[in-house]
Amino acid sequence: AGIGKCVALELARRNARTILACRSRERGRAALEEIRAATGNAAVLLRELDTGSLASVRAFARAVLREEPRLDVLVHNAGVTGLPFALTPEGLERTFATNYLGPFLLTNLLLG
Repeated sequence: AGIGKCVALELARRNARTILACRSRERGRAALEEIRAATGNAAVLLRELDTGSLASVRAFARAVLREEPRLDVLVHNAGVTGLPFALTPEGLERTFATNYLGPFLLTNLLLG
């Protein structure tokens, strides 16, 4: 939803192979279908990613590096705010992990 969906829609309109990295498979599937229908671009893909989980970030990066011959653009857009204090399975504060540590790790893993 929001800015991320608008960016993905515009990239797909420009015929770019576009990966939607979504925490929710259901919401991601709805966005995927909407973007494909609006653009006619079948090269819009859905992958699960929870930047609050370093294990999810590592798994996503491995899959992208394995499946994609190159990565031209990486847009970090998702974030959370106002959540009650909670720790991730790795013992990190959830908001900090989701908004900063996960995106930082993802970028560094994808740099190659």
